[in-house]
Amino acid sequence: MYKKVLYMLKPLVIVAVAVALSACSTMTPKPLTAAALRSANEADRRAIRQDVEPITGPLTLDEAIARALKYNLDRRAKLMEEALALNQLDVTHYDMLPKLVAQAGYASRSNDKISLSRDEQTGTPSTSRFISQDRNHNLLELGLTWNLLDFSLGYYATQQQADRVLIASERRRKTMHILMQDLRTVYWRAASAQKLRSQVEATISVAEEALVDSRKAEAERLRSPLEALRYQRQLLENLRLLEAIDQELSSAQVELASLINAPLGQPIQIADTDLKNTDAVLLNVPLQVMEETALAQNADLREQHYNTRLARGETRRTLVRLFPNITFNYAVKYDTDSYLVNKDWNEAGLQLSFNLFNLLTGPMQIKLAEAGVKLADQRRMATQLAVLTQVNVARVQLLNARKQFERADSIYGADIKISDIVRNRATAQAQSKLDSVSTATSAILSLLRRDQALAQVQAAEQRLLASIGLEPQIGSTGELSLAQLTEQVARNGNPWTALLNTTPANPKATP
Repeated sequence: MYKKVLYMLKPLVIVAVAVALSACSTMTPKPLTAAALRSANEADRRAIRQDVEPITGPLTLDEAIARALKYNLDRRAKLMEEALALNQLDVTHYDMLPKLVAQAGYASRSNDKISLSRDEQTGTPSTSRFISQDRNHNLLELGLTWNLLDFSLGYYATQQQADRVLIASERRRKTMHILMQDLRTVYWRAASAQKLRSQVEATISVAEEALVDSRKAEAERLRSPLEALRYQRQLLENLRLLEAIDQELSSAQVELASLINAPLGQPIQIADTDLKNTDAVLLNVPLQVMEETALAQNADLREQHYNTRLARGETRRTLVRLFPNITFNYAVKYDTDSYLVNKDWNEAGLQLSFNLFNLLTGPMQIKLAEAGVKLADQRRMATQLAVLTQVNVARVQLLNARKQFERADSIYGADIKISDIVRNRATAQAQSKLDSVSTATSAILSLLRRDQALAQVQAAEQRLLASIGLEPQIGSTGELSLAQLTEQVARNGNPWTALLNTTPANPKATP
């Protein structure tokens, strides 16, 4: 009998080994070819630029923000993550439904299924041999199964997935805050570069002419060598400063194009605007109102609240797994076996099961789940303190940035007046080119520092708004056109105005 079994299993073993060897032989690394990479990169490049409206005129700050919100690739990725989480929520709902399974099969034997019988009282074997099943027959089944444990776990899993959707939404908000902060800084840098470029180029040209004249005078010994060299060194130092300014501002256009998903090599004309486009209205909001709003609206803190709910949901799922399980099934079956008297029948069952090892592992599982809840609570408290710290630090940074801007603006005003006086004297040939270049360089540096200070004010303001958790109230960036989105950004660009008339819940002195 043993040999017969081995003889029957031998073909199956041979087939299994052959299939395994053939599968292993095909597992070879397949690196991407240059043609495949080129094709994929071209497809990605077209997808990046798809449906992106070209820039047709001077770019305003509101349009730049709208373009970043609508076309920025990182923001698009966060929107897709939120949509994916929402689709997963829809799928998770089906986990609570019963399982409805349709099965169809075919059974075949190499010989007849023959059975013997034995007399119950005497134990004498019967000489008759009975065939009780066709060699070939079909099996059909439609069964409904409902599991109490699966339903309970699916219910809590759906709640957790709903929280994950909200977490994805908060991460999208955080990405939007960071994007708007970076965009404001880069936009003002690009505006400053556009305004300074012509002045820098003109001053560099004058400095190079003066350097050539000085070297010519040195060669002809018209001036003292030491005096000529000192003169040239001051010119070279001014040239170094001017070239450093030009290099610093040259990257602003590229960074701006990257944030708004515009062609990197295409020059962007910044709209003529007053670069002093900032005010201190946000600082009129009481500090306690800022803190209370941040506790309710900050994206990081709200995410931690949802993570706490997820941890509590995991505790409930752990408790559900410890309970006995009840399974109910009902099926309609059909068999083509000719030896069956009833070829079709209905079958129902009820089963109660319990994993006895839960008696041993249950306390440890509950303890682990409760530790996860405590960790989530601790992270939430740490995040709350960090958010309050961010609000206070961001407010102080905004105050300091405004002071630095006002000081830089005053220095620029003085330098531009000095530059005008020196330029007028140079026109009357009462001043050397060195003085003209030096004062012009100082004026350009002052203007650059003023514009940099303005960019810092914009960044500090947006950082404070992000810490508070405020953003423009806009519609769906996918459904709105660029013009409509720009209009909404312009109309709702100052979300803090709603806080100006807010009274703190517990009034206290604010610095």
